[in-house]
Amino acid sequence: MRLLVVGAGAIGGYFGGRLLEKGEDVTFLVREKRKQQLEKYGLLAESVHGDMTFPEPKTIQAGEKADAFDVILLSTKAYHLEGAIEDIRPYTGDSTLILPLLNGIAHMDKLTAAFGAANVLGGLCFIETTLSENGKVIQTSPVHDFVFGERSGEKTERILKLYEAFSGTKANFRLSENIEQEMWHKYLFISTLSGVTSLFRSPIGPIRDQTFGLSSVKEVLKEASAIMRGLDAPLAVGIEDAQVQKIKEMSYEMKSSLQRDMEKQQAIEADHFFGYLLKKAELLDLDAPVIGTIYANLKVYEKNSL
Repeated sequence: MRLLVVGAGAIGGYFGGRLLEKGEDVTFLVREKRKQQLEKYGLLAESVHGDMTFPEPKTIQAGEKADAFDVILLSTKAYHLEGAIEDIRPYTGDSTLILPLLNGIAHMDKLTAAFGAANVLGGLCFIETTLSENGKVIQTSPVHDFVFGERSGEKTERILKLYEAFSGTKANFRLSENIEQEMWHKYLFISTLSGVTSLFRSPIGPIRDQTFGLSSVKEVLKEASAIMRGLDAPLAVGIEDAQVQKIKEMSYEMKSSLQRDMEKQQAIEADHFFGYLLKKAELLDLDAPVIGTIYANLKVYEKNSL
């Protein structure tokens, strides 16, 4: 299969590299600055699961001619999604599969509107990665999970073919028969973790040590899950308690990626995560005061820092 990975950053570079390492046909759609880095240094990854070096990975830039790809992996931030949609349009055909790894849910409507519901798969990933100054992918934790599947849950011929392409890599590519639920569960978890760590400007450990900190975690979970259930999201019974326990078990110094982006004075996904929930809460006539406070905090950051 011919795979196009949008971006060769911390996520796309890592998982695309693992597929290259296996021998799959991978091309990276990159911007000029990243193209120059790759030409100078190659695609480099330093990982606890084994380092990778690819001196000359295949790349294209938006507007360059290329045949339609079989699969396009999207690992961009939400605020780059609209631009990415326009960039990849020329590289799609009637049967091209769009596989997004963005957090949240709001992007799914945009992708199905652009490419058709039948062409958009469900996907998510769990990985801690960053880029060094020269563009090397740094991956330090044991977790490097890539989860994907048909949104219907079916094991179709095409998804099994994709599973075959993903199998045998040094990353954990997993085919899910319930990808929609897994995506909503991650959205619930990421909203809670990123919400409280960005609000308190702290890793999760000191927050959960405080009575009011842990109660804030539980309140965000309560508010977010109520909104999601109001949207008929397929949340499992008891998911709130399970995620509280997961947060209690996280490393003391764990930070959310949103919090790290704020510390670097970078753009954040405030509207994609929290603005979306608040709009749905208003439609459902639900109160979400803590999520509202988190969102206000993030919008003040955007106004003062960006």
